[in-house]
Order: sequence, then C-alpha cells, then structure tokens
Amino acid sequence: MNSSYNPYAASSVAEAPVETRTDFVRKTYIHLAGAIGLFVILETLLIQMGAGAVAMQLLSTGRFSWLIVLGAFMGVSWLANKWAYNGASKSKRYSGLILYTIAEAVIFLPLIMYATLKDPSAIGKAGAVTGFMVLGLTAIAFTTKKDFTFLGGFLKIFGLIALGLIVAGVFMPGLMSGMGIWFSIAMVVFASGSILYNTSAIMYHYAPGQHVAAALSLFASVALLFWYILRIFLASRD
Repeated sequence: MNSSYNPYAASSVAEAPVETRTDFVRKTYIHLAGAIGLFVILETLLIQMGAGAVAMQLLSTGRFSWLIVLGAFMGVSWLANKWAYNGASKSKRYSGLILYTIAEAVIFLPLIMYATLKDPSAIGKAGAVTGFMVLGLTAIAFTTKKDFTFLGGFLKIFGLIALGLIVAGVFMPGLMSGMGIWFSIAMVVFASGSILYNTSAIMYHYAPGQHVAAALSLFASVALLFWYILRIFLASRD
C-alpha cells in the first residue's frame, strides 16, 4: 500500500487501493458481528431481568402504545445514524452504533418475549434462516459485482408505504390482521433488497473511514429481516 495514501481523503472505497477496500469490508463486517453479539447479550439480559414481561404489559395498555414506541425508536435511530455518519470523533461514531443496537434490543423485546412464551424454537429457526439469507444475499452482491444501489428509490417508496400501513394499523387494527402473513413476506423482500443495497454501498459508495456507519446500516437491514422472519414463524403456528 502507498504509505502516502490517506483513507479518509478518498470520496469512496471504489476509488481506494485494493488493500484499503479489503480492510474496509473486513472492518465493516467485524463491527456488524459485534453489533449482533451485543444485541443478543442485551436481549438475553433484558429477558432475564423481567423487562420483557413489563414491555408486553406496557404495550397492552392501549393501542397507541406501539405508536409511541415506534416514534421514539425512529427518533433514536435518527440520532444514532447522525452520530455514526457525521461524528467528529471515533468515540461519537461508536456511540451511534451502540445507541442504535440498544434501541433495536428494546424494540425487539416484546416480540422476543412473546416468542419465548409461544414457541421458543422459533427464535433459533428465524435466526438460522436470517443468517443463511444474509450470507446468500452477500454472496450475490459480491460475486455478481453489480451495484444494487439502484434499488434506493424503490426502497424509499416501499418503506414509506410500509410505515404508512403500520401507522394506519394502529387506528384500524383489522387492516394489519387482514394482510397478516403477506405483509411480513413483503417486508422480508424489502429487507432483502435493503441488504443488497447496503452491501453494494459498502463495496462502492462509502468513504474508507465510514465502516462504523456502514455496519450500522447493514445491521438495521439484518434486524428488519430477522423481525419479519420471526413473525412468519410465529404466525405459522396460529
């Protein structure tokens, strides 16, 4: 590697030397693994502490409880992404990734608790399917070398529609129950597209020093995929 090369000066990893691109991808996936590991630890601790039962009780107090939780999660996610992408210091960027991981652990808590009570094996099955799908999608992105960031516009539109349906479901409970498992399947497709998009962004569009932000974006897509795969497993038992 050229000793005079500054990894933070390149506009994207695609313009960086091969060694820098390889190092960037390695760091991104190491941080992704770290976020997943922290998520599992936090979820386990929260369940053991009895926080899962408390979360389920709070959400059952009214139909707007989930809307409040979702709004809080979106606010925290915005802040975490801002820190991870634009943090002036390394500690600020890591704080963004950790904050987002904690937020995911909290919002997952009622679903994980419900799965623990209804069908504990569904969690492991959903985790395994998610893992295989992530590996497969990653392999597609890396082996085809196609830039899947062209999916960005579609993903934004689909995401807004999905968010609108979720919010509408709070006011019209029959809406989401009517769509049932089909909505979860559509969201699995959406999450899969997000993983392809983010993997391509890692390969071509992030700046070499943005591995923490890249890991956060990929973790968000993996978590979304796991959420809806788990919902499908749980719905299949009804």
